Amino acid sequence: MSWILFTLLAAFSQSWRNAFQSRLSKELNVTGVTLSRFLWAGPLAAIYLWLLYYFEPVNLPSFTAYSYFFIIGASVMQVIATGLMVVLFKQKNFAIGAGLAKSEAPVSAFLGVLFFGTSLSLFGWLGVAIGAVAVFLLSCPDGLRSISFKTAIIGLACSTSFALTSLWIREASLTLSLPFPHRAAWVLFLVILFQTIALVSYLLIRDFNTLKAMFIKPKLVVMTSIASFIGSLGWFSAMSLQTVPLVKTLGQVEVFFTMLISFFWLKEGIKRKDILALILIVIAAVLVMW
Repeated sequence: MSWILFTLLAAFSQSWRNAFQSRLSKELNVTGVTLSRFLWAGPLAAIYLWLLYYFEPVNLPSFTAYSYFFIIGASVMQVIATGLMVVLFKQKNFAIGAGLAKSEAPVSAFLGVLFFGTSLSLFGWLGVAIGAVAVFLLSCPDGLRSISFKTAIIGLACSTSFALTSLWIREASLTLSLPFPHRAAWVLFLVILFQTIALVSYLLIRDFNTLKAMFIKPKLVVMTSIASFIGSLGWFSAMSLQTVPLVKTLGQVEVFFTMLISFFWLKEGIKRKDILALILIVIAAVLVMW
């Protein structure tokens, strides 16, 4: 049951992180908004890892070549996925942009079965399929004509990048011979550390003004990093305990939180089809928990 609680925490936090990044996308470029996700999350991840060792000391991890491959691969892919998410926000409104990226669940199911030895029960596959229909309804409120080919391609690339990120994070965690919370915490810390170093270095060399702007009005950047850290903590922990497709299908309850934020905070409308999509997501969530 722990994976369910971690997933719900992740979905709630990620909906707020997406909302903050949607606001930031109006003030910063894609690289700046992407970095805002990691900038202050690194120190929080380090504190969390230290607290785990303080209250429950265990051995330090032994990293293999596979560990480094999956950690670095997940780090790079998550940066790409986040950048594509920001581009989506500029293509459509906030709710639709987030909805397009949530097709990550069926993509991770197929990739997991094909390349990572993932196995799903009949209920699991049914939940993933219903979740995919819900995402389609959310992403295309007026049918296929409501979404441009360009936006569809960006959405598919974004969801695929997030799916590979999740699958590699789980594989990285499984390569470490540590208790559950410690191995998830190590992967979380190293992934965020690598991402922060890479993006800060890039901005120092190519776009220092964007980096400076992130410290002039830091409130929204800090809020984005905090929400991102809590969300990543939930995702990384859940995926250390359960297969990625089930975690991501349950994680589609994020759409409910996104709708509330979109309506009350961002002042964007909610259509009737969105409610139907939400009902399907609830059904999908029940199936994967079952």
